[in-house]
Amino acid sequence: MLAPVRTEAPDETPVSLDEVKLHCRVDFDDDDLLLEALIGAATAHLEKILDIAIVTQSWRQDFGSFEYLRLPKDPVQEDGLIVEYRDAENQQQTLSSSTYRLLADSQSSYVAVEPGSQWPQVYRRPDAVSVFFVAGTPVDEVPLSLKAAILLHVGHLYQNREAVTVDAVSNFLPLGYEALIWPFKKVGV
Repeated sequence: MLAPVRTEAPDETPVSLDEVKLHCRVDFDDDDLLLEALIGAATAHLEKILDIAIVTQSWRQDFGSFEYLRLPKDPVQEDGLIVEYRDAENQQQTLSSSTYRLLADSQSSYVAVEPGSQWPQVYRRPDAVSVFFVAGTPVDEVPLSLKAAILLHVGHLYQNREAVTVDAVSNFLPLGYEALIWPFKKVGV
């Protein structure tokens, strides 16, 4: 399995600039660019450590065969799921959606062959099978605990802009951050 590739970034962020300014008690516009960058950094960090897509975005995952089609980002939406493959002659084909279905277990979502169907033969190459999928949720459906974690992270980064401080105060993320994201951690990760 090759690294996943995001093919379309989200149109919106999980928290707005106004929400962040309210959380950080910022009532001026001078730091808007900084705060927007911190929103992006905090969101990317959370998506990376939880291995999820927070807001709706499109991805492609390539596989060497049909053997095991586990998708690396959750939650995966059924709409937009497309499976392409390289046939035995190395020609690009699109698999009929009646051949497969989307399933999920405690680890993540995966594509499975429909009962009574079978996977076609593929050309031997590391990207013989490509699964295109949409992951994440609309902004208004993002869990409040993830939004709160992003707000905590942005507030922390805004207040502590250096890696080292001269006082004895720790610069680790607040304890509440871990409590907010813990339910979204994948089993065994």
